[in-house]
Amino acid sequence: MIDLSLVWIVIIAIGVFIYVIMDGFDLGIGILFPFFSHQDERDVMMNTVAPVWDGNETWMVLGGAGLFAAFPLAYATVLSALYMPIILMVIALIFRGVAFEFRFKAQHSKHWWDKAFIWGSTLTSFLQGVILGAYIQGIETRNGVYVGGGLDWLTPFSLFTGVGVVVMYAALGCGWLIFKTGDSLQDRMYQLMPKLIIALLIILGAVSIYTPLTHPAIAERWFSQPQLTYFMPVPVLVLLFTWLALRACKKRSELGPFFYMLILVFLAYSGFLISLWPYIIPPSVTIWQAAAPENSQLFTLIGALLLIPIIIIYTGMSYWVFRHKVRVGDDGYH
Repeated sequence: MIDLSLVWIVIIAIGVFIYVIMDGFDLGIGILFPFFSHQDERDVMMNTVAPVWDGNETWMVLGGAGLFAAFPLAYATVLSALYMPIILMVIALIFRGVAFEFRFKAQHSKHWWDKAFIWGSTLTSFLQGVILGAYIQGIETRNGVYVGGGLDWLTPFSLFTGVGVVVMYAALGCGWLIFKTGDSLQDRMYQLMPKLIIALLIILGAVSIYTPLTHPAIAERWFSQPQLTYFMPVPVLVLLFTWLALRACKKRSELGPFFYMLILVFLAYSGFLISLWPYIIPPSVTIWQAAAPENSQLFTLIGALLLIPIIIIYTGMSYWVFRHKVRVGDDGYH
């Protein structure tokens, strides 16, 4: 008998991870915008993701819809607990999306759309980190109903993880721009990326130390079997791939910095999953307790298995069509 709850949590976890890396690097471009004041450079930066950015967000929709379909209790509870940061994130995403469409047509107001892109990208990234930190801290429930306060999500830890996600997305964006651009813009990215990687390593280390010290339930999961066996290689691999990413920047590899950043994000994500498993509403509700009826899960799974290959195909095609480097003077996105 197939465990449909397990199948669905794998689909949701993969969908969220794909969203983090794909929308992460184009959010990172918006975060990097203030470091580049010349409009030609900003045009190139935006043109590297302009044809694909909206498709990247499909994966966030998939993750949210999957949560609603397969784990309605978790969907209702998590949204109740994190309603305010989620709404603020959606507003920031709207400003960012509008900036994509209006910036290339604007003349005198172009600087306003630059600001909308910068703040939309930065606030979206920050709020995603806040949501992550609040989720790790745990959501207070009673009989499956959220009983916490409206600002329980707002803590020093969640604000710190918010900053961490901003740095992580900026590093992803930097790696993407090394891969997709050339000339002086690429040179500046090679200079900036090592600083972002070191900052990210410090933040990951701080979160890794702070989390078990302040959350005994997470510490118990980290240092008990089988989680300890799964978790032990993660810190070593983080150090290894941080070194490889820094070396790739020094050797001016074009694909290496981005590739190693993807691995670092995967390692951080795997550590997050190991820390919370099997709870979907930490620290008390498991995926099986929050699951929808089996018939509902099966019905929606059939639809998901039909749609996901289509999403993968059109995403792959869009990246293939726009696979070449973007340089100053290219027609770009209009």
